[in-house]
Amino acid sequence: VRFPEDLEDDNTTFNPEYSHQVFGDDEVAFGYKGLKILLYYIAGNLSTFFRIEYTSKVNEKFDCVEADDVESKIREIIPPGFCTNTDDFVSLLEKEVNFKPFGMLLHTYSVHNEEAGEDITYQIYKADMTCPGFREYHERLQTFLMWFIETASFIDVDDERWNYFLVFEKYNKDGATLFATVGYMTVYNYYVYPDKTRPRVSQMLILPPFQGEGHGAQLLETVHRYYMSSPTVLDITAEDPSENYVKLRDFVLVKLCQDLLCFSPVKLMQGFSQEMVTEAQQKLKINKQHTRRVYEILRLRATNMGDAEQSRSYRLDVKRRLIGPYKKKQRELAKMRRCLRPEEMTNQLNQIDLNMQREQLEESFQQLVSDYRRVLERLAQA
Repeated sequence: VRFPEDLEDDNTTFNPEYSHQVFGDDEVAFGYKGLKILLYYIAGNLSTFFRIEYTSKVNEKFDCVEADDVESKIREIIPPGFCTNTDDFVSLLEKEVNFKPFGMLLHTYSVHNEEAGEDITYQIYKADMTCPGFREYHERLQTFLMWFIETASFIDVDDERWNYFLVFEKYNKDGATLFATVGYMTVYNYYVYPDKTRPRVSQMLILPPFQGEGHGAQLLETVHRYYMSSPTVLDITAEDPSENYVKLRDFVLVKLCQDLLCFSPVKLMQGFSQEMVTEAQQKLKINKQHTRRVYEILRLRATNMGDAEQSRSYRLDVKRRLIGPYKKKQRELAKMRRCLRPEEMTNQLNQIDLNMQREQLEESFQQLVSDYRRVLERLAQA
């Protein structure tokens, strides 16, 4: 909500992707007709207005069943101090002009908005719990996780090893410049013996109204650049990354790596090398596993897949990496079958498994190439 009229504007509304963490695996609130759970947030400081509407509700006295206590379930997520009536919320909205982003400004960028017909400015800040008011703001901000991250949990904000990176949009209201929350990322700094740290991305969320505009890539690249400048950082990882995050990371890391000398077309065609691992780790804080994916994507760009020899060389190179887990599984199965079955049966079953594994390997390769092509297409448009 930026303006009072936004309260009645369906265009500013977005719905949860998940609700199982609040309402159970069935995602059902029992005992209501026409139930609406309404959560409004002021765009910048995220002050909250919560109310429930319904046309009817079961009555324990007459229906012999009790409706779910929806209000209590929501109260467990949102911090105390929220508004319960429109007038209080609108009066808070009038004070929004005083809200300013927390922490240190790291990056400013703009995105062209077709609907508005102008460039909109965004800023990325790094904050921590020492920033006045940030603890309370973060309590409100993290409530979005429960609706948009499938396995979300709230973090221990008293642990000083957390870093917080925030994206804000700058907008004008009655001649004043205001800020709207776009998204954020939390990063935990793990200790690595003897004198290094390994930042691990824990949570990352761009709010639905801003998704698909490139803010995730801007945020991740900014965070990488922030840690790249630190001599004590070994490399940057992510905790249980989603499929979408992996695709985003591929794009950002390839963008960062493509100008390194070790990834020149000539060197790419010579194969994956220790030089790539060392340079990516030292200059960009990228670990060996991620560097390998960057190499495969950039080598695909440098390969003429219409040339039979180049195409075959690329396919074999990638499949040699992909086949590792299959070979291990094959060795384990062979050991088991020697103990359980006659020798002639073993050979037959091994052959069946090999055929199946070849199919799975080819399928994995084709899927990977398809993902890599999308990264390269996005890179060409960037």
